[in-house]
Amino acid sequence: MEVTKWWSKFFLVTSIVAVVLLLASPLGYKYGVAELMPSFASLLLSLALAVLVFVGGLMMTFVANSKGLIRDRNMLLIAVAVSVIPLIAMGPPIAKGRSVPPIHDISTDVMNPPTFDVAVGLRVEALNDLEYGSEQGSATALAKLQQDAYPQIVTLESELSAPEAVALAALVLAQQGLDVVNVDVDQGRVEAVATSFWFGFKDDLVVRVQPTHTGSKIDVRSVSRVGQSDLGANGARIAKFLQAFGR
Repeated sequence: MEVTKWWSKFFLVTSIVAVVLLLASPLGYKYGVAELMPSFASLLLSLALAVLVFVGGLMMTFVANSKGLIRDRNMLLIAVAVSVIPLIAMGPPIAKGRSVPPIHDISTDVMNPPTFDVAVGLRVEALNDLEYGSEQGSATALAKLQQDAYPQIVTLESELSAPEAVALAALVLAQQGLDVVNVDVDQGRVEAVATSFWFGFKDDLVVRVQPTHTGSKIDVRSVSRVGQSDLGANGARIAKFLQAFGR
């Protein structure tokens, strides 16, 4: 009976550990089992182990195949296949993060960003504040970073009256899975909270509606509660809202 080598078992077990860490790291933070930084560290460890198995496993697969170690070869192929899971899961977010500036506060109006009301009380434990540009040193610096990265995020002009626009904004946000926490027709303000699936990160979004001679003017702002970079999430969320609202 053919006995599998220790190294084939090592790569298989390591690939499984990588997947377990991939799942446990964000969920541990989401449900309060672990702090944020240890969760991130575990996630990076998952990626490192996956890379190790993918590269090392492929190399050892050729070795096992050349020596006629069929069981080891098959075990290594399984390990390599399993290691692809963390690579696929984490590759796109990392690539996206490298393609956008490290900011987490996005607004259609960078000169006079919409302000929050109800969301202020929901952010008592947030690591990021709501002062536009405070993390970048000034509002001008943040505006420049944002406009270079997200030139498509601008104020939306609508033919709807202000009350109609407020109602539609609340409906669109609810349909997109956000938790609407404030609808104020008099102030022309709608606030909502977006929660990520894995880590449970919360981003606060506000829609400001101002009446015009031809209808209304719609501005949107989305701000993460934690993290220096949002990996493009706030920009994508605003763009998605504007597209749905403007149909």
